[in-house]
Amino acid sequence: MPAPAAAKVQSIPIAKIDVINPRARNRKVFREVLESIAAVGLKRPITVALRQGPQGLRYDLICGQGRLEAFRELGQTEIPAVVVDAETEDCLVMSLVENVARRQHQAIDLLHDIDGMRRRGHSDPEIARKTGLSLEYVRGVLRLLTGGETRLLRAVEAGQMPVSVAVEIAEAEDANVQRVLHEAYEKKLLRGHNLMSAKRLIEVRRSQGPRVKANERRRLRPLSVDSLLRTYRQDVDKKRMIVRDATNTRGMLLFVVEALRALRADEGFVNLLRAEGLYTMPAKLAERVGPAPGEA
Repeated sequence: MPAPAAAKVQSIPIAKIDVINPRARNRKVFREVLESIAAVGLKRPITVALRQGPQGLRYDLICGQGRLEAFRELGQTEIPAVVVDAETEDCLVMSLVENVARRQHQAIDLLHDIDGMRRRGHSDPEIARKTGLSLEYVRGVLRLLTGGETRLLRAVEAGQMPVSVAVEIAEAEDANVQRVLHEAYEKKLLRGHNLMSAKRLIEVRRSQGPRVKANERRRLRPLSVDSLLRTYRQDVDKKRMIVRDATNTRGMLLFVVEALRALRADEGFVNLLRAEGLYTMPAKLAERVGPAPGEA
């Protein structure tokens, strides 16, 4: 991709900006961006490309969708932007590269962006060269999409496994899938609940295929009065158990404190502790027990 011409920062009308590669935003992250901009202003301008359209000058957004949406929600009509000279296709590639470079990019965005480049006529080697990804990785990602690996794609979308692990599972023979899981565990890519979810997914994928069938989708049962009452009673029972356990624990602690007070009042026991070098106790416990007879 040719380097864009000299860029400059200017304030441009938000109404003239077109988002050519829109993404679904994480609402929590978006609220953090919004609050930051409202408090301290825009730390980094967005990047756009100038475009001559039927309605006059327009701007294609390259990166900064979250910042742009935050400005809109704050009621602003203009936003600081770096304006570059780039073709529409170059803008899409620059947007993808920005997505790859982000530390917390959405993996599913990366999958669909790569597929979008291929649908626009780019070959696998071209996609790899433009994005800086390896050719093997690009081909693996495209296999997930074209191979109908909807089970693995759903796991990636849900954040249950990294896209790299999903690609390796899709390419591995059945006998080597466990090795892929083991390597992912060693690299700390799959741990705990996500590892168990990956194992279950692999078993279902082996027995029922890579695609999620329509009859597998769970139907949510409508809530009823009985189900709400049952949930309420279960919650009440849990709280009663917590209160009971807390009461039992308090009683045991009181017994221990009183027992220690009685023992510290026994001069023979105290002398024995001193002789063994065991007379001190934790500060918090000592506060509860109080000083021994004859101590200040």
